[in-house]
Amino acid sequence: MQGKPAAKTLRVGFIGLGIMGEPMAENLLKEGFPLTVYNRTQQKAAGLKTAGARVADSPREVAAEAEIIITIVSDTPDVRSVVLGPNGVIEGVRAGSIVIDMSTISPQVTRDIAATLKAKGVQMLDAPVSGGQKGAIEGTLSIMVGGDSDALERARPVLLAMGKTITHIGSNGMGQVCKLANQIAVGLNNLAVSESLLYAMKAGADPAKVLQALQGGAANSWAFQNLAPKILLRDFSPGFMVKLQQKDLRLVLDAASDLNLPLPGTALTHQLYHAVEARSEGNEGNHALIKSLEALAGIQVKAGS
Repeated sequence: MQGKPAAKTLRVGFIGLGIMGEPMAENLLKEGFPLTVYNRTQQKAAGLKTAGARVADSPREVAAEAEIIITIVSDTPDVRSVVLGPNGVIEGVRAGSIVIDMSTISPQVTRDIAATLKAKGVQMLDAPVSGGQKGAIEGTLSIMVGGDSDALERARPVLLAMGKTITHIGSNGMGQVCKLANQIAVGLNNLAVSESLLYAMKAGADPAKVLQALQGGAANSWAFQNLAPKILLRDFSPGFMVKLQQKDLRLVLDAASDLNLPLPGTALTHQLYHAVEARSEGNEGNHALIKSLEALAGIQVKAGS
């Protein structure tokens, strides 16, 4: 973008400046939205403060200064705490505001939080994202939304600063249902990539050449494009951490249990990720799943082999 962006009229608050949240907030600033931010570890807000954001001392203070309040934190209890807990959003938010939770959490807890906010005249959108750190940085996330359609239209300019595909799935909780469906596909796709590369390696093929061929055919996927090259370089830096992938798969399996729904592939992937966590590698990228299979096979996949 050239020059200074045109100022936007919606005042935005942003809570949670992790791997995803910080670049998402940066994109809001780049688009000219007045921005107030909060992070539990305030040092993480230093770059945004330099870029023009105001740093608040609590979620309550963020909510008091914003019309659109965005949260993106790690897990269901964290969302409940920053929205409904002491010094939380609910203590500062004004009627007519919109709370957008972009975390990945329980669909049922999302509905409960939405109902509590509605009693105060506040609308909630659950709007989890897919696209990883790369999509957060580039502003190309896929955003899946549950909640009132009018609230979505009001918030759409804010969401468009962070993502390019915005899909209204249904009522509150349905954005989270969609995200859990996404995480089933992500986990199993990571397993497919891992097994594919492992087989090629064991059979004596050059995994880099195999990858090049697969990227041009029916097997191609986001994981083959973005994660498989990192596996070949033994680069397990996280765009999305194993421990967060596991949290999402636990949410999937809990929801599936409530529905009496068998998901055998998801359960297997969850167990294989446990083996990564057992090696104290839960902070690595979710493509580290291959390490479980490598341990079973007694070989390692890497470029130049």
